[in-house]
Amino acid sequence: MNSFWSAVGDSITSFSNMLGMPLFVLLIGGGLFFMIYSGFVPFRYYIRAIKALKSKDADAPGQISSFEALTSAIAATVGMGSISGVAVAITMGGPGAIFWMWVSAAMGMATKFFEGSLTIMYKGKDSAGETQGGPMYMITKGLGPKWKPMAVFFSIFGLIGTLCLWQANQLTEAITSVLGREVGLEATFGVRFVIGITICLLVSIVILGGIKRISKVSAKVVPGMVGLYFLLVAFIIITNLSEVPAVFASIFEGAFDFKAGAGGLAGTAIIIGVRRATLVNEAGVGTASMMHGASKNKEPIREGLVAMLGPSIDSGLVCTLTALAILINGNYEVTQIQGIEIAMNSFEKSIPGIGHYLLMIMVIIFAFSTMFSYSYYGVKCSSYLFGAKYASYYNYFFLLMLVVGAIISLDVVVGIIDSAYALMALPTMVAMFILAPSVRKEMKKYFKK
Repeated sequence: MNSFWSAVGDSITSFSNMLGMPLFVLLIGGGLFFMIYSGFVPFRYYIRAIKALKSKDADAPGQISSFEALTSAIAATVGMGSISGVAVAITMGGPGAIFWMWVSAAMGMATKFFEGSLTIMYKGKDSAGETQGGPMYMITKGLGPKWKPMAVFFSIFGLIGTLCLWQANQLTEAITSVLGREVGLEATFGVRFVIGITICLLVSIVILGGIKRISKVSAKVVPGMVGLYFLLVAFIIITNLSEVPAVFASIFEGAFDFKAGAGGLAGTAIIIGVRRATLVNEAGVGTASMMHGASKNKEPIREGLVAMLGPSIDSGLVCTLTALAILINGNYEVTQIQGIEIAMNSFEKSIPGIGHYLLMIMVIIFAFSTMFSYSYYGVKCSSYLFGAKYASYYNYFFLLMLVVGAIISLDVVVGIIDSAYALMALPTMVAMFILAPSVRKEMKKYFKK
């Protein structure tokens, strides 16, 4: 039986690796296209995007404000991917992977600008008559009913990609790591199962309350958690200031070391960096557009400006902080994929005695904030596929899979999520390419005002 599941895991990992290069071309190439096509909006209107957070259209269709939509989307992205995802990127692709995460963040801002704009322009209604947004409605309303199979394709893989297997797995790993250090408790199947059940019960308290409860919790938690994490890593950087120049040097050297060819070190860094950045900022995947689609906003371009702030915060600021904290200690050379363990060891080395406890607190907050938002994404996909009447049942499946995520191995989790994200990005990006002219038309009107 073990050999069977091992074979299944190997197949998932192989399939995920096969999608690596196509995903790179689609997201980075697509992001570059959107950056140029928009006239470099992310760089020209970043301050205006921040100001747009204050705008409100109380009488517009939707369930939450633009600020709540952004914080809920960031709650999903500034999560375990920003800590363990960065650690995985470094162990798989070396320091150079971080540079390509930065590139992906910049391109992701342009992609999310179009995502946020289109999800407001092409809102639809679910079977209960409630206004909704997201790639599935963008496709059917923007491209027409004949494109519905592509919307269904997105929704099916959306059910898989939003299961939070990564978050449950890495949160369990963090807890067992601390318990192993303090009381010598081994991370057996039974221990991981109990932790998984506990995570499941705690998450259920928030997600069964629906999008309004999720958005209110996120709006209160996200600004504080990013600020606390910044202070924690700032302390590590300040106390190791002499190491910082060497860290940045290793990032740039690793990113452009093409001695081994495109398939060698630099090639690996590029692919891994983009894949991990995709897990973090989700630009082009379509998840955030479901959250922004719930925003009460009559101005599509204004929502696009708000949406583009996300990648600069998650894969720009937070991922850089994590990378610096890990690379300062240089303990990332391992023989197998590792995530949260690498980060915890680095924090403990920088802040002896309490470093791993402090990171543990951040990990718990980050992981749970992501789970809250992801459950909503799955409900939206379920509503589109099976009808609003049955959508809430997805939450119970989601909660069950948190237990599964706590038990299975990290390499299988990485393979499942990477594969699902790649297959979600395909219909989302195709629709955005086709509908891009309509965004540029709206841009002219909006910026003229």
